[in-house]
Amino acid sequence: MRSKAHGEWLVQLTRLGVFNCYLVREDDGFTLIDTGLPGCAGGILAAARKHGAPIVRIVITHAHMDHFGSLDALHAALPEAEIAVGAREARFLAGDLSLDPDEPQVAPRAMQGGCRTQPTRLLEDGETLASLQVIAVPGHTPGHLAFFDLRERTLIVGDSMQTAGGVAVAGTPRPLFPFPATATWHKPTALQSARRMRALNPARLATGHGPVLDDPLDAMDRAIRAAV
Repeated sequence: MRSKAHGEWLVQLTRLGVFNCYLVREDDGFTLIDTGLPGCAGGILAAARKHGAPIVRIVITHAHMDHFGSLDALHAALPEAEIAVGAREARFLAGDLSLDPDEPQVAPRAMQGGCRTQPTRLLEDGETLASLQVIAVPGHTPGHLAFFDLRERTLIVGDSMQTAGGVAVAGTPRPLFPFPATATWHKPTALQSARRMRALNPARLATGHGPVLDDPLDAMDRAIRAAV
């Protein structure tokens, strides 16, 4: 697993060139955002050691296998680490794929669930987790979350946007890497979430797939126009 530091607090971890998870440095250790595909636990633990801090909390952006696939293995290796999941997305993670009455009645895509690890904290829009502001960005999945680090205005967005194959809002196909689009639940909701993320004026955009992008506002604007 390749690791690359961005600024003072963010470390990008990448497997197979396009599958990302992130370490966010805090005073007490690292927050891990997403756990990658199954088989990533060893590489993630090694990267945390390389960068000089323990993983003290694990956060999941959404319940697709390439984002929670190593959660059970990491929980076994780090039983004291906090496990934080969005309150809405936690149901999907446990295998309950039902929709709420006020949600678009479109079947979620690529949901696999069945994770054995239980969250120790359920997250809601607007609260804070260490240095991260929790941002609800539904669309790719109904309960998708992003995390905004105000120290360097880094926005970590999971699959609500992608930079692999070009910057795009979830649901907008990019021929060189179409998988986030094909796995998106409800594109109009994803577009609303993209506009919300753009309004935060992030200085850095970190996605689940593709390179970290500094000064992303123009690229985000183009992606939003293309998604309309």
